Amino acid sequence: MLKRHARAACTALAAAGLLLAGTSGATADSAPPAPAPASAATTLRTADAPPELLAALQRDLGLTPTQAKARLAHEAEAGATAARLRARLGAAFAGAWVDGADASTLTVATTRAADTAAIRATGARAQLVTRALADLDGARAALDRAAGPTTPVRYVDPRSNTLVVEETEAGAAAALLAATGTDAALVTVVRTAEAPRPLHDLRGGDAYYMNGSGRCSVGFPVTKGTTHGFATAGHCGRAGTTTTGFNRVAQGTFQASVFPGNDMAWVAANAQWTSTPYVKGSGGANVQVTGSVLQPVGASVCRSGSTTGWHCGTIQQHNTSVTYPEGTISGVTRTTVCAEPGDSGGSYISGSQAQGVTSGGSGNCSSGGTTFFQPLNPILSAYGLTLKVSGSDPGPGPGPGPGEPEPGGTWKAGTVYATGATVTHGGATYRCVQGHQAQTGWEPPNVPALWQRV
Repeated sequence: MLKRHARAACTALAAAGLLLAGTSGATADSAPPAPAPASAATTLRTADAPPELLAALQRDLGLTPTQAKARLAHEAEAGATAARLRARLGAAFAGAWVDGADASTLTVATTRAADTAAIRATGARAQLVTRALADLDGARAALDRAAGPTTPVRYVDPRSNTLVVEETEAGAAAALLAATGTDAALVTVVRTAEAPRPLHDLRGGDAYYMNGSGRCSVGFPVTKGTTHGFATAGHCGRAGTTTTGFNRVAQGTFQASVFPGNDMAWVAANAQWTSTPYVKGSGGANVQVTGSVLQPVGASVCRSGSTTGWHCGTIQQHNTSVTYPEGTISGVTRTTVCAEPGDSGGSYISGSQAQGVTSGGSGNCSSGGTTFFQPLNPILSAYGLTLKVSGSDPGPGPGPGPGEPEPGGTWKAGTVYATGATVTHGGATYRCVQGHQAQTGWEPPNVPALWQRV
């Protein structure tokens, strides 16, 4: 569906180009046509995916080389389209996801029949459902406050338009629903034999050691002013915990940590360590990080960890709640990627976009499993960190036209913008459609995948 939409868009642009070519010589003072805005795939640099990442997608998702490359481009476009539709549909929005080996089909759900034509006009499939995403999220939040180890995972499944509760004992979910007064019609109960736990035994993915003993994995290198360091999982250490690197050289100290509730932390490194814009990929190769745009349900995602290395899977649900023996964490993303103890804190990346840090899960990388990651953008925002990125500046966008003000306003590089945030730039107002950390070259007029003029 998205490919058809892309063809239509290209046809329209080609037609517009012919019209401009036919009239450009009308006067000597005619202004040249403004360059077309960058596509989502261009903004997120999917064409620059390294061979190691593409090879892992082929191995873990059973893709051909062509499908792996196409999937990354389609996921980028789907994320942008879904984000714009979410803003347009408002309270009627009921979720979005991608399907197909190359992620070429985007489905957007709504509770309002009148929205289906607008959804289809973007090239996406429209699905009419009875429950809005916000309503199901509200019901999940009520369950979170009373859940225990026998109902360890709760999440909204947009495909079934239900709230899923996993139980380890028969009747546990029913008891939770009764205790919270939750309508059973909203809920799908799934029996599971696995209970998630933080994966502690304790460049992204490299090992580090806490207080000289337990081991976790670096999430994403960051800076805070002139200080270098990295984001990681909160359950790996508390403020004041010291770390040594993969080579057992003194490395740094945990500056802040939250767990449970969330699973986030950051470590400030000493002068011997320098942040790099890389995640350790297959065979130790460097995978570049160019941004932090969270990808949609169904998108591919790869994880780097110091125990099991590089593995890929897909995003199953965002905003999931998990109850570990130590307590409940909320707002994590559920994936099909495997992990094992020691992988905690490690990097999740989709294409070149940082997604989050490994929190916990169940199963292993021999028989398969389910894992959860703490999204990265809330960590960057909470602690005022700047993600280390490489080659992200696509160059200056079109300058101001005659009579237009110079760029400026409230938009600022380095700020983490959540979906729905508004800024001004160049005399116009823009609404964020996909959460991300802003960077030079990603000014709102340049990246319609991330910003919508209002």
